[in-house]
Amino acid sequence: MKSTLAFDVYGTIINTSGVYDLLVTFMDKNAKPFMDAWRNKQLEYSFRRGLMNKYADFSICTKHALEFCCLTFQIELSPGQKAALMEEYKVLPAFPDVQAGLQSLKESGYKIYAFSNGSESAISGLLKNANIMEYFHGIVSVEDVKMFKPSPLVYAHFNKKTNSAIPNSWLISCNPFDVIGAISYGMRSAWVQRTPEAVFDPWGVIPTTIINKITNLKSALEKPE
Repeated sequence: MKSTLAFDVYGTIINTSGVYDLLVTFMDKNAKPFMDAWRNKQLEYSFRRGLMNKYADFSICTKHALEFCCLTFQIELSPGQKAALMEEYKVLPAFPDVQAGLQSLKESGYKIYAFSNGSESAISGLLKNANIMEYFHGIVSVEDVKMFKPSPLVYAHFNKKTNSAIPNSWLISCNPFDVIGAISYGMRSAWVQRTPEAVFDPWGVIPTTIINKITNLKSALEKPE
């Protein structure tokens, strides 16, 4: 029986660095540190909202994180520039290895789902824009349970929504917090280490497998344990 695959979206199959070029036009040399801080703050705000039971759409976390970075870097962006950056998050590109990797997995009979902190409409738009929607059996969003990953409630929601069993489910993510959350819940998980510099949190939790491209996932899944 083939496994059910839960693909994280932002940073795993969709490249959040797609906002970089636009940021360069707005702030030149500050673009890279601003982009990295924006992404980190976006995640932090989702964690904090989860702990506070104050769920808001992930786009709100993204918007508030953008405002925070403008204050931190003392960069004054116009309302139009901020709106343009938020719009850019709706059309981020997929990583180059994603389409071939997903196609191979689907042809091999795996059930593939996009599993995200983002809303279903936002994720649907991203997948369609990146021309990879056809490879997914569906989208599972945290908006249904009003909680963010890595809460175990979210992973349980994935199993319920996809009618899948915990031991036969894999979470695929570039985010160590997501991998640790899934494994702690009971899933198996593949960490996508896209750069050698990426560090996995030293919590004593080990990814089931480590890959650097989605095209390597099929062989990792089918490797004898």
